[in-house]
Amino acid sequence: MLAGIDTHKDTLAIAVIDAAGRPLVVTDLANTEAGFDELEALLAEHHVDRIGIEGSGSYGRGAAVRLVLAGGIDVVEVPPSLTSRERSSRPGQGKTDPVDALAIARITARETTLPPVRLAVGQAADLRAMVDYRGQLVHERTGLANRTHAELHGLLPGYHATVPRLTAPTFIAAAQQLLAGDTRVRAGLTRRRLDRLAELTVEIKELTALITATMDTVDTGLTGLYGVGPVGAATILGEVADIRRYRSRHAFAAANGTAPIPASSGRTSRHRLNRAGNRTLNRVLYTMAITQIRADTEGRAYYQRKRAEGKTGREALRCLKRRLSDLIYKTMHADIAGTQITATAAIGTAAIETVDAATAQDTTNGRSQLRDRASSPHPALR
Repeated sequence: MLAGIDTHKDTLAIAVIDAAGRPLVVTDLANTEAGFDELEALLAEHHVDRIGIEGSGSYGRGAAVRLVLAGGIDVVEVPPSLTSRERSSRPGQGKTDPVDALAIARITARETTLPPVRLAVGQAADLRAMVDYRGQLVHERTGLANRTHAELHGLLPGYHATVPRLTAPTFIAAAQQLLAGDTRVRAGLTRRRLDRLAELTVEIKELTALITATMDTVDTGLTGLYGVGPVGAATILGEVADIRRYRSRHAFAAANGTAPIPASSGRTSRHRLNRAGNRTLNRVLYTMAITQIRADTEGRAYYQRKRAEGKTGREALRCLKRRLSDLIYKTMHADIAGTQITATAAIGTAAIETVDAATAQDTTNGRSQLRDRASSPHPALR
């Protein structure tokens, strides 16, 4: 059996279907811990082995975490675009929560390549929270700086010769000095904006240091890639969570928007730009590509080869982003393999030390110890 969940702030719309897509149960449950208990009982009663959730990163987060940690059920993420397409393919039924839940269940049954839900717990969740908060602060500072620049142009024409930007404490202090003693109302409001810019700059710097310190404790090869700093690596880890969610490097590229979309028709065979996917990951890849192009790197050599083939600058940049997506996919898989090898080695070392301690019983007679070790069947103790 299969199921689909349409998530909302207060309720979860549940639909359970059979292998043919016929609805067996369509109901609503509370989006609370008590509702999660009822959900688990309902799924167990109908022997559901695969369930799709729309919005597992927002209102469906609690239900997704509960089902994944409970185990025994394949929990996948269903994009809202697929739900809308499925619903529109059946005209006349309108849009309701039960209709959406049934559409999600049928998509879950039909689409075998849906990614597992991303668990918003643990270190990846902490990194994502810090990066998101830093991004909000940077966005606020950018908007406030733009508005302050506009005000300064009216108050102090030609000020930009002294204050070219407002994202550094030195220039903010210089702008405040220029407005010192100005009693105009707009000048007073601009000083308030400058004070807020100074606060945001300090907080962004502190948060960046916190992210950097956290990344120092993470064993990953991402920080060793050219163009990926601590904030970029934290963004990737927070957004991806587990690279094994993607079945191949091609699926990962499609998820981050670097894989082009086929747009062929008749005798015309072409691809077009993919504007979908995770735009946060796409922005990190863009920054990484631009950084590599500006330096003497393999990325720059690849970019120049694509330009020599006749591609435009933007087309060559997109090709480079696609290659960098593959590099990140490979690096994150290498991180997992390295972690597993380290864990296996640690278990083996602990086992050897346990056997060693058990065989070293006679601590007063050295000959007895040597005799016991020589007769030990464990290769590491011979």
